[in-house]
Amino acid sequence: MANEVKSSDEVIRALEARGHDASALSPIGVRPGLGEYLAQLWGRRHFIWFDSRHRAATQNTRNRLGNLWLVLRPLLDAAAYYVIFGYILQTDRGLENFPAFLLIGVLMFRSTLAAISSGANSMRGSRSMIKAFTFPRASIPISTTLQNSLTAVFTMAAMCGAIIVVPPFALPQVTWVLLVPIFLLHTMVNLGITLITARMGFYFPDLTNLMSVVGRFLMYGSAVMFPISHFVQPGLFLDIITLNPLYRIIDMTRTALIDGEVPALESWLIVLAWGLFLTLAGFVFFWRKEANYGRELS
Repeated sequence: MANEVKSSDEVIRALEARGHDASALSPIGVRPGLGEYLAQLWGRRHFIWFDSRHRAATQNTRNRLGNLWLVLRPLLDAAAYYVIFGYILQTDRGLENFPAFLLIGVLMFRSTLAAISSGANSMRGSRSMIKAFTFPRASIPISTTLQNSLTAVFTMAAMCGAIIVVPPFALPQVTWVLLVPIFLLHTMVNLGITLITARMGFYFPDLTNLMSVVGRFLMYGSAVMFPISHFVQPGLFLDIITLNPLYRIIDMTRTALIDGEVPALESWLIVLAWGLFLTLAGFVFFWRKEANYGRELS
């Protein structure tokens, strides 16, 4: 039949039979192999980096204070939580430096919350670009993660400055350099979360509403605003909470910045295991639907 749909291999053979060079052609709307897909991503690394930098630099351009909100917003959030949990509920009992404890918890949590919410919106928010250009779709959640990480750099700088100047003061110590590997592990965890929520958010638009609920549970289960040990007795439930990678990341940051100590090896291993698992599993989970992104949903 003249109108019979041909496979990509048949089309290439037909072109070559007519003397055309079809070596550079590849089918669209088809998921490439995992190795080829990684190579495509690497080839577009400059675009991913530029896109993430541009979005990070322009995300607050419509506000009068501009990117100053990158610092002000998390600090105002921390101040509000301090009034509620420090003065009203008085959850600071037994903590020598509750302001620093709270600042670190709130500001580190914001980074993961951004990964959850922005990941769920990333694919649908970029559908016009997905339909217009052919590129590995994982570029979008990866760029989103880099954007959030660049934003988090300003947030963490504000966090360190705040705990230095707010009584009872947490002065810089040698262990503060551990913030760099902790930040990298945190970014790895956030990347895995973003890849997972990006695919889920593409198919289930209502996920953005559910993620706000998930974020609240994660916040209260990660010792963001109060020490878990004050409210949860030792046992299985506490053991489950302490396996939460965000709980470990926040606890490691507090140990390095407030206590001036090196976090326990167990915490490093748990966070590293979570980071590798979430990144690898999230990447494969996202890649498996590569051919479907951008198609109209029924």
